[in-house]
Amino acid sequence: MIILRYQPRQILIDIDTQRDLLVANGAASVYNHRKILANIHRVMAAARHNHIPTISTTQVYNPDYHSPGYCLAGTNGLKKLRYTVRDNCLCYPASDSADLPLDILDRYNQVVFCKRCEDPFEEPRLDRMLTGLRADELYLIGATAEGSVKATALGLLTRGKKVTVLTDVVGTRNRPAADRAFREMAAKGAILSKATEILGPSVLRIVHACPCKHCRMAGS
Repeated sequence: MIILRYQPRQILIDIDTQRDLLVANGAASVYNHRKILANIHRVMAAARHNHIPTISTTQVYNPDYHSPGYCLAGTNGLKKLRYTVRDNCLCYPASDSADLPLDILDRYNQVVFCKRCEDPFEEPRLDRMLTGLRADELYLIGATAEGSVKATALGLLTRGKKVTVLTDVVGTRNRPAADRAFREMAAKGAILSKATEILGPSVLRIVHACPCKHCRMAGS
């Protein structure tokens, strides 16, 4: 006799894990980059191992048109950290189109959406993707707590999604602002958790993504 058991559908939302935001010499680097880099590595590895689909966002700006000075088209800082890109990956450029295949997460284990802003719901295709998600749990990581992570979490909560923010996998440039952002997300219904609570303690100390002295010496 075969007993069918319901398997909860989990999706990882990987927000703006780009070099300009998360590497020490990036144009707008977060202050807690050393810890965040290691935790992002762990979470992405766990998503691969457990076959959890990943939706990623990246900010991209035209350097000639009111740009914030980071994540500029054509620069190295725009690039995602190498270990945040999975093998079967599809990337969509920023666009005013909302076209999107319905079975996209069945065909790809990662979909990357470029956006011209912090709030993903201002991009039509990404708005359609996130609004239409059917999942039991959405796990959010990335940067920054006070920027794109908060905008993504609040937008998902408004749309009735169950959101868990892994606070030790979220970067910030302003700790008081990040604390306020986490409180606001929790007040709206987000679960605040940590990767270490879900995955256990880690011995990972160096991830070869950042050239700064502290990250190079972290594994010694």
